[in-house]
Amino acid sequence: MADSSFAPPAPQERPWLFSFMIAPNAVLANGVVQGGVLAFLMSQQNIPASRAAAVVSFLSLPTMLYCLWSPLTDFLVRRRTWLLWGALLGGLLMALGMAQGDLTSRKSVWLMFAGACLGQLVVSACGGMMGALKTERDKRISGSFYQGGSLAFGALSVFVLISVSEGRHAVWIAPLAGLLIAVPALSALAAPAQDLVATGSFGNTMAHVWAEFKATFLNRRAIPYLLTLGLPLASGSAMSLLPGVARAYGVPGTQVAWMNGLGGALLTALGSLSATVVPARIRASVAYCLIAITNAIVTAILAVGPLRPGTYFLGVTLYLFTVGMAYALFTAVLLEFMGDSGKSGSARYSLINSLGNIPVIYMIALDGWGSGRWGTRGLAGTEAVVGGGAALCMLLFFLVYKPKAVSV
Repeated sequence: MADSSFAPPAPQERPWLFSFMIAPNAVLANGVVQGGVLAFLMSQQNIPASRAAAVVSFLSLPTMLYCLWSPLTDFLVRRRTWLLWGALLGGLLMALGMAQGDLTSRKSVWLMFAGACLGQLVVSACGGMMGALKTERDKRISGSFYQGGSLAFGALSVFVLISVSEGRHAVWIAPLAGLLIAVPALSALAAPAQDLVATGSFGNTMAHVWAEFKATFLNRRAIPYLLTLGLPLASGSAMSLLPGVARAYGVPGTQVAWMNGLGGALLTALGSLSATVVPARIRASVAYCLIAITNAIVTAILAVGPLRPGTYFLGVTLYLFTVGMAYALFTAVLLEFMGDSGKSGSARYSLINSLGNIPVIYMIALDGWGSGRWGTRGLAGTEAVVGGGAALCMLLFFLVYKPKAVSV
């Protein structure tokens, strides 16, 4: 009997659409808030860097806390409807907040914060919809396009909005930002229609939701996945620190801006899309560990190579590309861990995804410690040794242990 995982993507599922459906949050969170657009605009208003950093940090909170309200996308209306409303209202509120005279005013900050909270509904809705795809290959492809679109649209929005802000059309930057957030959400109209998730009485629905959470988290099968999420496998943490050591390799600022800016983001997005070539017969957890080991090996180029521009360009290029592949396979592991969406797919996806962001935070601190202790090479060396060691341990575990798919 033929394995359904080798079948071509079902036309009606169109997993490539997730590159556009995640775009609203990519523009809002990865571009406007965390990508530097707001910080640049506040610098134009002569707002002190410390105040700008405080505002950006506050507006970044929804990316860590959205699991608190993401269960909404499992109820009342279809997930793609939640995606549309989250993007349209999030774009509107962000545009209104950015249109205020002072970006640090209370009105401006709270409007943008509300928009950022609504934008996270896009993430949870996408997660629930990916989990509802029928074949493993469609889920793998959707994860690659999801991550690739998130990286590409985030980078492109930074380029477009900052370019506009310095020209004679700067007055249009707020509505343009709102449109860049809202318009891609219309792609959800082409997504496959899904039945209403929560049907029947409230008591029966809650009982089913609890059964799904229990099946996912409260069993021995969850332990290796939780370890994988908590360990720094190809975390990509060094991306935010590598520009700081570029000068030691003799790389000028203009080239750093391109390599670690728009060019680097597109390179990472290309890596995410390249993960679609990984055969579906290879379990996502195994493929993720293999790519994480590869990422550690190429990161070592920066640690042991000569301090020359060629070393930096080669090392960073391979690092960003393999990080992109790892991000796509991370989403595949998340979906493998979650199982079918059932009635609580968006909530479970959001919770698991939030846990997976923890290594990025602590590895930034650890990479910085390594740089302070061993100099320029210490940053990449710490990332390579810690990430590679963790990936090797989990690979050996998954090669021996083959968890069964969760049934919800």
